[in-house]
Amino acid sequence: MLDRLQSLADRYEKLSELLCDPDVASDAKKLRDYSKEQSDLQPAYEAYVEYKNVIEELDAAKMMLGEKLDDEMRDMVKMEIEELTSRQQSLEEKIRVLLLPKDPNDDKNVIVEIRGAAGGDEAALFASDLYRMYTRYADSQGWKVEVLDASMNDLGGFKEVIFMINGRGAYSKMKFESGAHRVQRIPTTESGGRIHTSTSTVAVMPEAEEVDIEILDKDIRVDTFCSSGAGGQSVNTTKSAVRVTHIPTGIVATCQDGKSQNSNKEKALQVLRARIYDMMRQEEEAKYAGERKSKVGTGDRSERIRTYNFPQSRVTDHRIGLTLHKLDQVMNGEIEEIVSALTLAEQAESMEKGV
Repeated sequence: MLDRLQSLADRYEKLSELLCDPDVASDAKKLRDYSKEQSDLQPAYEAYVEYKNVIEELDAAKMMLGEKLDDEMRDMVKMEIEELTSRQQSLEEKIRVLLLPKDPNDDKNVIVEIRGAAGGDEAALFASDLYRMYTRYADSQGWKVEVLDASMNDLGGFKEVIFMINGRGAYSKMKFESGAHRVQRIPTTESGGRIHTSTSTVAVMPEAEEVDIEILDKDIRVDTFCSSGAGGQSVNTTKSAVRVTHIPTGIVATCQDGKSQNSNKEKALQVLRARIYDMMRQEEEAKYAGERKSKVGTGDRSERIRTYNFPQSRVTDHRIGLTLHKLDQVMNGEIEEIVSALTLAEQAESMEKGV
């Protein structure tokens, strides 16, 4: 571990030199790439510097303990050794986590798709609640949300909503949300006061840039149509809505949220690239599914991951057995406790497997 840390520290310091080089400063791409690499290395580098300082202080304290000291000074040195040993152990644990292989998509923006599934109108209403939860969470993280496409029912719920979250590290936190979300509550459409169970599905995909996925003009078919509103009624007499089909894979993306055809086409292509990239990523991961199936889920939208029980104000994440009795706060976007627990579970699993 120490050899790896020293190699990392050497690279970090080399990058500091490169970033001061006038030739690098005048090259926008090199400046951006080196700055990002150094930023990624910084947490581990700082932890290593602190770790070396603690080891030096600990060695000095142990040497002092071998000298002739009065009882009061000896007790003080022993206490310092205990504190430094505890810091050493904490730093070693922190460094082990920092050295775990990082998901290359973690820093990317995400495209999120939420759909009402089982439960009709109530599922669509719950889909809108999930959308609100995620937008509130994005606000708390300083991220920006942009709706790419949406289809609503007559009650104001989302049959489907697709949106982008722009912000560094968005995928690292949002990736755990893919799956089926189950709600148990009395629907507004229920006159008898009975509790119903409905589900909405969430798919979280890292944004794919053109360098990740190249889409050739000859491989797509673009269709235009009039956009529609709640219940399917036409709200636009011009053909501004766009449907893009990727012929080799059959993957389709539609956008009608923008006012212009060009804008909708660009957004549809964004979604299309993300879906193709996600398909390729999942196919690659499926090769290792038998030996590397994660406790925190596979990202399959059919996998039930969480239940929101309104009568008991309870939220349960089934992957890690976490239950919180503060549903109102969670639905208001306060999901960091759940995200952190899932992140720790993933890290613990990686360390257990020696990844």
